[in-house]
Amino acid sequence: MTNRAFAYVVAALIAVPLLAGCGSSKSKSSASTSAAASTPATTPTTTMSSDAGGPETIKAKRSKLGTILADGEGKTVYLFEKDTGTTSTCSGACASAWPPVTTGGAPKAGGGVQASLLTTSKRSDGTMQVVYGGHPLYYFVKDRDAGDAYGQGVAAFGAEWYALGSNGKKLEGHASKGKS
Repeated sequence: MTNRAFAYVVAALIAVPLLAGCGSSKSKSSASTSAAASTPATTPTTTMSSDAGGPETIKAKRSKLGTILADGEGKTVYLFEKDTGTTSTCSGACASAWPPVTTGGAPKAGGGVQASLLTTSKRSDGTMQVVYGGHPLYYFVKDRDAGDAYGQGVAAFGAEWYALGSNGKKLEGHASKGKS
C-alpha cells in the first residue's frame, strides 16, 4: 500500500464516525452548532453515572452562570427542552452526545439541592435516569472537567440544552469559553 493510499484509509476511518454523529442533529442555530463543534473533543460514552452503580448525588455549585446543578464530582448537568415530562426523548445518537445521568439507587440530594425535586424515570433501556424539577438530567460529552459547561445553550437534536438552577429551572445565560 502506498503512503497516499494509506493516508486515504486513515482519513476515511476518522471521518466516518464524525460524520455519523453530525447527520442526525437538527440544530435551530448554526452558531450554537459551530460553538459546540469548536470545543475540545472527547471520547464519547453512552452513560456517565455514579461509581459502582450506586446512587448518584446531585448538588448545587457556584459558576459564571449562577448556581447550577452538578453531579457529585462537579460535572454540569443539563435539561433538554424537547423533554416535556419526566420521560427522556433523547436516545441513540442523542444519548451518545448527551449521556443521561443514571443512578443505581435513589439519587442523593447534595448541598443546595431540594430533595423533594429529585426523582428518577425509567429509560427505554431499563436504566434509571435522574430527574430534577420534572426534567431528566444529562451530561454533555464535550464537558471534560468539573466546571465545564460547553453544552449551555446548544441547539441539537431538535431543541436547546441548558444547565439547571437549584430551583429546577433552566439558566439562560451563556458560559464564556465553555467554563461555568
